[in-house]
Amino acid sequence: MITYEDRRAGQLAAAGRWPELLELFRRLRGTSPRSAGPVGHLIAYAAPPEHAARLFDRDGGPFTAADEHDHDAGPLWEVLATRHSWRRLAPLLEPAPVRRLVAHTRALLGEEVAGRAEPDPEGVPLTLAAWEQAGWEESVRVRDYLPAGGARRALFALPDTREDLGPLDLPAPGPRTPGPAATRSPAGLAPWLTTVCVRGTAPDAAAQLAPGRRVLAGHLPFAAAYPALVQAASGARGLGTAHGRLAVWHLLAGMAGAARPVPAEVDALVARLRCLAWSEPRDELWYLHLALEDPATGLAWALSGSMEP
Repeated sequence: MITYEDRRAGQLAAAGRWPELLELFRRLRGTSPRSAGPVGHLIAYAAPPEHAARLFDRDGGPFTAADEHDHDAGPLWEVLATRHSWRRLAPLLEPAPVRRLVAHTRALLGEEVAGRAEPDPEGVPLTLAAWEQAGWEESVRVRDYLPAGGARRALFALPDTREDLGPLDLPAPGPRTPGPAATRSPAGLAPWLTTVCVRGTAPDAAAQLAPGRRVLAGHLPFAAAYPALVQAASGARGLGTAHGRLAVWHLLAGMAGAARPVPAEVDALVARLRCLAWSEPRDELWYLHLALEDPATGLAWALSGSMEP
């Protein structure tokens, strides 16, 4: 249903009356935050950067500035980041959380941000590692936003095909690992994922969650699983791909036994991980079935679940 405010916003945008459109967004955000979303999307998508970045300025008074949580088809900061370079946006963005997420988004989109933006406060690099880039095209890393609202996003599925899988007999499920090792598991990666930690191999971990002893499964490099993990961690409407990347880096840091991401330690973990993906009969659109084994510690983790589109 197109409201009066939607029509007015469209008319102001068509006329290039961005200051008036910004005032409309601020008024709506202060009185009707849900109605402000489409207006904010229009500004973030279509306005010149000097106007679009003002969505996040606090000069309009309390409760009128967008923050990292404001969204419509996706986070407003992510819409903005898909439209303008870091070089254009850096002098204009003030709130630190928004600056951080925009910088990571620009890095995901292939821009050289490291050295041009403040270092990440948690140690996640602003340059994508080689294993992050492998097999993950820039054009599908971040949602493709549409001018009037809405977005296109690549579906994720792991494993994404059964062609390279073969029958595998899993061992009988053993005990799960409690305590500190279990806290490194990807339990918070996505609410629809079930996760476990065991002392053993990737098949031992998969046996905890797979629907039966015999499955269709296959080994793959972590780089092939990485995009699906990021997309799973950023699947909620209010989250962006940068959230997913940060979450996966923290997951890997925990698996490596570190309190925060250290690129050299994460790279070393990724290089030695043994990964196993398996298929389940009910898989449809968005699903993930993955076991990760670290032979250096003898620990393995499994993640499994499906998300409604």
